[in-house]
Parts: sequence; C-alpha cells; structure tokens
Amino acid sequence: MAFIKINKQNFFHNLTQFTLKTGSKEQIGIVLKDNAYGHGLELMAKLSQEFGLTQAVVRTFNEAKLIKPYFKHILVLGDRAVCDDICSFTLNALEDISKAQKGSKVELKVDTGMHRNGIAMDNLETALQQIKEKGLILKGVMTHNRSADELSSELFWQQKNFKKIVDLTMSNSLKNIRFHSFNSASSLRLPCQNQTFIRLGIGAYGYSELPSIHKTLNLKPVLSLWAKKVATRHLKKGERVGYGGQFEAKKNMIVSTYDLGYGDGWMRNNDLKPFITAENLEILGRVSMDYILLESTKEEVCIFDNALFAGKQLKTISYEVMTLLNMNIPKIVI
Repeated sequence: MAFIKINKQNFFHNLTQFTLKTGSKEQIGIVLKDNAYGHGLELMAKLSQEFGLTQAVVRTFNEAKLIKPYFKHILVLGDRAVCDDICSFTLNALEDISKAQKGSKVELKVDTGMHRNGIAMDNLETALQQIKEKGLILKGVMTHNRSADELSSELFWQQKNFKKIVDLTMSNSLKNIRFHSFNSASSLRLPCQNQTFIRLGIGAYGYSELPSIHKTLNLKPVLSLWAKKVATRHLKKGERVGYGGQFEAKKNMIVSTYDLGYGDGWMRNNDLKPFITAENLEILGRVSMDYILLESTKEEVCIFDNALFAGKQLKTISYEVMTLLNMNIPKIVI
C-alpha cells in the first residue's frame, strides 16, 4: 500500500513560526479535524503535545474522545453540546442552544459575514439570554472569516463586525469569555499578540494560500505521499496501458505499476493533463482504484511533497488534496 511520511521537524518549525507571532503556545489551538487534514488524528495530536500545545480543535465529539489524553482543552466545531471536563462545543444556530445539555461548556458562533454557520448578529442578545436560561456555561464567542486568504478588504470589514459583537457581549457583564476569529490565513495576515486564541489549521501543516503580495511566514510542508512498486514490464512502441488504453507508448519503454489509486484518495483526474510527480514522472493513462503507472523502476516514488503544487495541477487546493487521502494509509514519522 502507498504510505505517507510526516516530517516532524517541519511541523515543529511551522508551530514555532506561529508561536513567535502569538507569543505563547497556550494561545494556539491546533486544528485536527478530518483526520488532521489527512496527516493522522492521533499522530498529530501526539506531536502537538510533544511540542507543547495544550489546545485542539476538532469537528466531532468522537474525534475529541480519541485525543483527550493529549490536551487540556478541545473545541468541538460540530455535534450537540454535552457535559465534558475537557471539551467545549460550538453553538452554530439558536436551535443548538435548546438541544444542548444543561451544564455543558459552549462557544457561541456569530455570523459576521460568511453566512454559513453562526447566529445572526442581531440575535446576539437573544442567544446570550437563552444560554443563561438553559444553564449553559459560555466559554467563548467566535466567528469565521470568509476571505482572509484573498486580496480584499473583507477581512477588515468582518473584524469590525466582530468588534461590535465583542463590545456587546462585554456590555452584558459576562466574564471569563474568550473571543476568537483567527484561522491560519487571518493569523498570517494580521498581528496575533492580542489574540487570546487562534484556530491554527492549514498553516501548521506547511501552507499559506495567501496571494504572493502578502508577506507570509516561511512554512514547510509536513506531509509527503509515496507509492511502492508492484510490477515492472517492457512496453513496445504503440502499445497502450491502463483502462481504455488512454496512454500509448511513443517509444519502447519500461514502466512500473505502483500501489496508489483513487481507492487511496488519489484523484482520478481523467480529464486533466497528466499529473507530474515530485520526481518529475508523468502518471501514464488513467488512475485505477489501486494503481498508477509510471516510467520508472524505482522501488519507491514520491508522488507529492507539496500539496499546494499538487493542488494546482489538479485544479484544487492543498486542503482537498490532503483530506481526500484514505485515513488507513500507513504513516511514518521522519
């Protein structure tokens, strides 16, 4: 089966860059949702703890249960709020308040412009009152920026909206509440010293999707995808390989089958240009469920070591390239 290498040194390097911006490891919540962006949930939780991080962010309560031994606090972005010593739960709508278990720790998400999740800004006081009446423990108020990684002023517009939310919340005499709106892109664009908490996702794994005009941190990719040779054969000029015989040999050549396919989460990309691997090898013909073909006899080949570059070839973004990878692909820490 294909395998993944996780570069521990690069991961720690990236975390150090953000720690220098925040001033403290305690302010960073490492986002480990969706199998830690394909890097491995428990593996990256262990490495995060080793680095000294104490907070994490996940999508579901089941994810949180798996990584509880590694963190002091975990923010769950989805799922019904229940009483838990370590976890707080995001309230994405007014309906979530009525569904929450009395005594559970919650963080209220406010829609400041993305219009995806979160209560409307006009409903803030209603939500705060309902949280109090329900007997919930309000730990935080949060929002999400829709265009922090784009060349626009919308980030500053949303930050102004969030400032209104902060002021209104504080005017209700609520104490010990944290306010957070910074994801990786926001943290790359703006100073972080005054942020009590940043939700650090893609940046920790080595990527900035910001336009080149923005000065960004020197981040290093953490994940590389590798495949192992299964078989080798000689092709004669004119012979075709794979489903539909899509690739035709223009010369006599030696090709090998490698153990990676769309069953492993690698895109079939049949209608795009042939994908060029990190070792400058062209994937020949169609990607199969479990195999690809390359003009190589090497025992192991690196498919990609930079998901940003891979994503550009596949007409997508680094996030999708990595999160599509099958969670059962073996991982090796180097």
